[in-house]
Amino acid sequence: MASIGEQIRRNTVALISLVVAITSLGYNTWRNEASEGNRNIRVAGMETIQELAGLQQVVFFGRFQPEDFRGDPRVGWVHVLAVNDYAAVMPSQVMLAADGLVATWQSNFAALAEQDEQAYADIDRQIDAVKAATLAALAELN
Repeated sequence: MASIGEQIRRNTVALISLVVAITSLGYNTWRNEASEGNRNIRVAGMETIQELAGLQQVVFFGRFQPEDFRGDPRVGWVHVLAVNDYAAVMPSQVMLAADGLVATWQSNFAALAEQDEQAYADIDRQIDAVKAATLAALAELN
């Protein structure tokens, strides 16, 4: 019976192949997970930007054409909640900004119907904060 050292020496190529195969499988699995995470963030980020544009449109109509139904502050809730949902798969800075948007909208949306300039300013500032956080998160993807 051959010693362990002799068996290793005789099967060196097979052992090296096994190590390379296991290492490659591990790396490939890690890379696929990272790519899927980036893909999820990218899609959620683009959808967030679109929802923010829709919310901005509601704010603009409410401010400059208050008689138009597209400026109804209640319509903005759909966009705010969608942004908050998309932020769930985004990095933490986007989630924090989206939470701030929900809070800002909740405390100011009724004042939009009264043409409150401070409410418009607060909402615009928070929309810009979410947009900046989302664009920063997209820029960090590899």
